[in-house]
Amino acid sequence: MTGTRRREVEPARPAADGRSTRWNGHKARRRADMLDAALTVIEDNGTEISVQQIADRLHVPRPVVYRHFDGRADLDDAIRRHILDALLAELLPRLSPDGTVRDAVRGAVGTYVGWVARHPNLHRFLSAGDPPGDAALAGARDRIGGRLADLFADALERFGIDRNRARPMAFGMVGFVDGVVNSWRAVPTLNSEQVEGILTESVLSLLEGNARSLDVPLSRDTVVAELLSRTEAARA
Repeated sequence: MTGTRRREVEPARPAADGRSTRWNGHKARRRADMLDAALTVIEDNGTEISVQQIADRLHVPRPVVYRHFDGRADLDDAIRRHILDALLAELLPRLSPDGTVRDAVRGAVGTYVGWVARHPNLHRFLSAGDPPGDAALAGARDRIGGRLADLFADALERFGIDRNRARPMAFGMVGFVDGVVNSWRAVPTLNSEQVEGILTESVLSLLEGNARSLDVPLSRDTVVAELLSRTEAARA
C-alpha cells in the first residue's frame, strides 16, 4: 500500500535477573563492611595496615578482601574516600547560617578540629601512601569550599555584589584551616581547644575584613537570619 510505512517493532529487552540484582547488593554490602573494618584497623593500629589485618577483623580469608578491590592501590583509595565520607557527614551539616556568624564559624571549625582530634590515625591515612590520596582530598575540599562559596555568594548577591567574589574567599578559608590543622597534627604542641580557638578567631577576622572591604554590615556577633531578613526588606 502506498503512503504507509511499516512500523518497526523493537525487540523485547530481557528482564533483569533478580539473582544478579541481589548479588550486586550483597557485593556492595560486603565492600562497605570491608571498608568499615579497615577504618577500625587504622584507628587501632595506625596507618601501616595490611590486608590480612582487615581480613582477620572480618574473619575471612585474605583473598576474599582482594576479590572486592582492584589491587592494593584501589583498596587504599576506597579507604580514603570512606574516611572522607565519614568526615563530611559530620562537617557539611554544620556549614549553615544558623545563629550568629561566630556560632556558625565556631560550629564548623570545632566539628573539623574535633573530628581530627578523635581520629588522628584516619586523618594521617588521608595523606599517607605513595602517591597520597590527592584526588579524594581535592574532591572533599571542592565540596566544602563549594558549599561555603554558595553561602557567601547568596549573601553578597543580596547586597548587589558580584557572586564571583565569594569563591576565592571560601576556598581561601578552606585552605587556611586545612593548612593549620595539618601543621598542628605534624607538631601537636597545642591541644584541640587551643587550635579551635585560634582558627575560629582567624576565620572571623577574615570574614569581617572582607565584609568591610565590600561595605557589607557584618560582624562576628551578627545574627545571620536577621541580617538576611533586613536585606530582603530593604530590597522589597
